[in-house]
Amino acid sequence: MKTIILAGGLGSRLSEETALKPKPMVEIGGKPILWHIMNIYGCCGIDEFIIALGYKGEVIKEYFLNFYALNNDITLDLATGGTVVHDGRQPRWKVHLVDTGALTQTGGRVRRLARWLNDDKTFMMTYGDGVADVDIRALLRFHESHGKLATVTTVRPPARFGGIVFDGQRVAQFTEKPQTGEGWINGGFFVLDRRAIDYVDGDETLWERDPMERLAADGQLMAYRHEGFWQPMDTARERRLLEELWAGGAAPWKLWT
Repeated sequence: MKTIILAGGLGSRLSEETALKPKPMVEIGGKPILWHIMNIYGCCGIDEFIIALGYKGEVIKEYFLNFYALNNDITLDLATGGTVVHDGRQPRWKVHLVDTGALTQTGGRVRRLARWLNDDKTFMMTYGDGVADVDIRALLRFHESHGKLATVTTVRPPARFGGIVFDGQRVAQFTEKPQTGEGWINGGFFVLDRRAIDYVDGDETLWERDPMERLAADGQLMAYRHEGFWQPMDTARERRLLEELWAGGAAPWKLWT
């Protein structure tokens, strides 16, 4: 099964990082967040990815073209120009890097990638800027159980501010950025029947607008409720949070060994 990762947006809210690179290449623990997302799928046996490129897509291409060398020890013979890359433990991934246009919207990018799905009836899709401890196998089983065209992983968003519980004037409990019960939102990590692509009209179509709304109206959109960790990386503060979790050895999305 193939996974589409949308990696072509501008990432304007993280401009201090994305002036030189696309947001999926912003690093957490010295690795692009794109690498983290791919590992979430990879540890569940999903190892073929179609990366939808747009803004500064050449940076992502360069990373994967040099992936083997960047992630292993290298010996260089400067006298002869010879290079030896010493084999290490590497993921068995097949990665398709496809230019889907600088200004194409999310739905349009998926539509442009339809031909890369070959004969696959079902595929996965997510965004290139958020991580979660989603059980990909359980998500797939849920999708297969209901027979509809689309499954969206829904999550409870992290609160923007700390939560406070009062006892009179005394603060009885303080929680920094809790996962709240304030409704459910789109967390990415979709499973889609390829017929869902027919709901996308063209390059200007936002996946999160008309296609999802029409799928829901047609009774073809189901929700997989993820109660665990989920965190987007839209701002510098959110990047620091993810960096701190990784550095402290407490990254909930690290499901691989």
